[in-house]
Amino acid sequence: MASKLFVGNLPHSTTDAQLNEFVINAGFQVASAVVIRDKLTGTPRGFGFVELAEGEDLQRAIAGLNGQALEGRPLTVNEAKPQRTGFGRGPGGGGGRGGYRGRSDHGGRRF
Repeated sequence: MASKLFVGNLPHSTTDAQLNEFVINAGFQVASAVVIRDKLTGTPRGFGFVELAEGEDLQRAIAGLNGQALEGRPLTVNEAKPQRTGFGRGPGGGGGRGGYRGRSDHGGRRF
């Protein structure tokens, strides 16, 4: 099974190809590297994910990459956590605050 890394504190100019090259140059085989971008503007958000190739040791990669500088910025590298669904409330989602509940003065009546 492939291992996935979270890479934080990326320079906002970093591309997928640059992240991929950085990890390869550090001595690790990469299956994929993605810099996360804002959905509306398309600008990088300063973090990404790297999926290591089969057989790569996750802990060795974290130890080898965490704190390394990319364009002068020290990276934060951890094991990626599974993506949460449904407004960050775990499996099944849920959430929202409900609908309109009427006027704040209870329709003119005071209690």
